[in-house]
Order: sequence, then C-alpha cells, then structure tokens
Amino acid sequence: MFAMLDGMRDCFTIGQLAVKAGVQTSTLRYYERVNLLEPSGRTEGNYRFYGPETLARVRFIRVAQAAGFSLADITTLLSIRDGDTAPCAEVEHLIEHRLSEVRKRLKDLREVDRHLKRFLAMCHESDEKDLCEVLEQLREKSSKP
Repeated sequence: MFAMLDGMRDCFTIGQLAVKAGVQTSTLRYYERVNLLEPSGRTEGNYRFYGPETLARVRFIRVAQAAGFSLADITTLLSIRDGDTAPCAEVEHLIEHRLSEVRKRLKDLREVDRHLKRFLAMCHESDEKDLCEVLEQLREKSSKP
C-alpha cells in the first residue's frame, strides 16, 4: 500500500513496524500513548505510517529497557539524545540513580532469598506433614500489629 505512494517507499504500517522491531502492535500503540514515539504521518485514508527513524527509535527503546532503564528514564534519554546539549553528565546522573535503585532491589531480593531458604529448610526438617510450620510462622507474624 505505502510502496505505491510517492516518497513513502521506506515507510511501514504499524504491523510492519512491529514485525521489524520485534514487538507487538499494542506495544507501539502504548509507546505512542506515553509520547515515546509518534507516527511519521498519515495516509489519505488516515492510516498511520512510520519511517525508518521510528524503527531506529523503537529499537533504541527496547535496548534501553533491556539495560534496565524505565520508560521514564528512556524518555529522558531520548530527550537528551535528541537535544542540543552535551548529554554525558545528565546520562551519568540517570545511570547512577538507576544503579542505586537496582542495588536496593538486589538487597531486597537477597532478603527474600534468605527467608525462602529458611522456610524451605523448615519444610525439609519438619516431621509433621499435617501442620506446616511455615504457614504457622506467617500467620503469627501477620497477626501482630
């Protein structure tokens, strides 16, 4: 459809863009709703179309997500990338903030790991199969204010 329109040879429908970027069309629509991307234009029939720069942007978003950045972070990164300022200091601050959050989550996960190991050991050591010691401890702790 788009190949026949003059000047739109490298443009994609939302479905074609989704395939090329390896995402669902719903993901692209969500990115549009949160202003991470916008269509390059619309056809006479009011269909959205996307250019190669949009494909590159979606790929950037996916790589940044895989690196641990939130969509809010990515919005900032894209703003910095697309702006006229020297971005290194801003990106460094963003990375430091994200790393701090990751370290906090890792600390929390290590605590969860300790609890689960302790609970599993209780299960293995228990001779009482009708009474679960883990459930009793959880009940006790949840009944305290």
